[in-house]
Parts: sequence; C-alpha cells; structure tokens
Amino acid sequence: MSSTPLLKVDAIDASIGAINILHGVSLSVASGELVTVIGANGAGKTTLLRVISNVLKPRAGQVEFDGVSTTEVDAYRLARRGLIHVPQGRQIVPTLSVYDNLIIGAECSEIVNSDDLIESLEREYSRFPVLRERKDLAAGSLSGGEQQMLAVSRALMMRPKLLMLDEPSLGLAPQIVRIILNALRQLADEGIAVLLIEQVAMAALSVADNAHVLRNGKIALSGTASDLRRDQALIESYLG
Repeated sequence: MSSTPLLKVDAIDASIGAINILHGVSLSVASGELVTVIGANGAGKTTLLRVISNVLKPRAGQVEFDGVSTTEVDAYRLARRGLIHVPQGRQIVPTLSVYDNLIIGAECSEIVNSDDLIESLEREYSRFPVLRERKDLAAGSLSGGEQQMLAVSRALMMRPKLLMLDEPSLGLAPQIVRIILNALRQLADEGIAVLLIEQVAMAALSVADNAHVLRNGKIALSGTASDLRRDQALIESYLG
C-alpha cells in the first residue's frame, strides 16, 4: 500500500439545488488501500461520489486525483485517467451480451491490441467464472448478482487506478455480496485503490483497511476498519 494518497478529498461542501448535502467532508485513499464510507440512506454517500467524479461541482473544498484537481477535468477524462465509478443500478447495457459489455469497458481504456484484450477478458472470467459461462447471453438476462459482477468487471476492463463503487451489495444475497467484496479486497491487495460506499456496515468493514461513517452529510466517525468492527453497537448508533 502506498503512503501517498491517490485521492484526496478536502473539506467538501456540496448541495443539490437549495439543499445542502455534504458539510466539510475529508478523506483520502492510497493505491492498494480499500476505504469504505458507510452510512444510512440520505447520508450523502452518492453525492460524495458524484463530487469526486466531477459530475457535481462542490460549493467549497477541493478534490485531487493523482495530483490533479478533479474540478479542472471533465468526468469522462477523469475516467480515462483511471478514476472509475460503478454507480448504483450498475448501468450495464441489458440488450448486449456479457462479452460486448466487457468490450465497452475495454474500448474506454488503453487496451490497444488483441493480446491485451484477451488477457484482460481472461482475467475477468477468472475473477467471476460465471461471466465466462454467460458471455454470449444478454446482460439483462443475468441475475442481479451476476449483473453486479459484470458491472465490476466492465469497470476493471477500463484499467482503473481508483475504483469507486456505490452500494454494490444493494438487493443481493449475502453469499453474492461476500464474493464481490472479497474480489474488491483482492483488487486492493493487487495495488488498486478502492473506495467502497455501503450501507451493509459489517460486511464492508470486514474487507476494508480504513472506514468513515457518514451521517447527515458529515463524517461522524473515522478509524481503521478493524477498530470500528469491534464496536458494532457504536456503528449501529451512528447508522440509526
């Protein structure tokens, strides 16, 4: 794990319309680190990712990714630089095959030859073997868990430096959640920075290095994931 943050979020305030959502939020993520932000519905978690991705401009504060202010770079250019966001709802293309969805990810990366493409596909098929079994099926025919695996793998085909995920466990069975979270832990161990937004606190804390609890748009609690996991009652009190 690098000691130098790849992502630095400093004192971010953000609003949607006249409603103030985030208040002085600060955090950092280094390469090879998995950081989770946990919080209840309405805490501001999705807004935080939108600000980091430069989809939403902050009212105050600064976000830096790989040494560059994200407010100076269009969202699609940030993605090409390696800041990849997997939103809620997955946003796969349901009428295209699993294979074609993965190719969309590859086309957004710097994969330039067939050998690189084959290697990248094989890596994702090994990560989630069910995608190999379903590669010729329409993505919309997959189960919710399989679609989430596809969304993660499509994002990884884009070769992220930082992978941000917005509640990937939403609506999934616990055993599928475990498969996906374990894959995220492995990615961090391989050197990718991961920012995981979750409501399922204990599951997220079980794979994270560091954690922040977001409540009413403010960081209410921060620490190592192992320390926070030891005090489940405290976490539940912050999550309401």
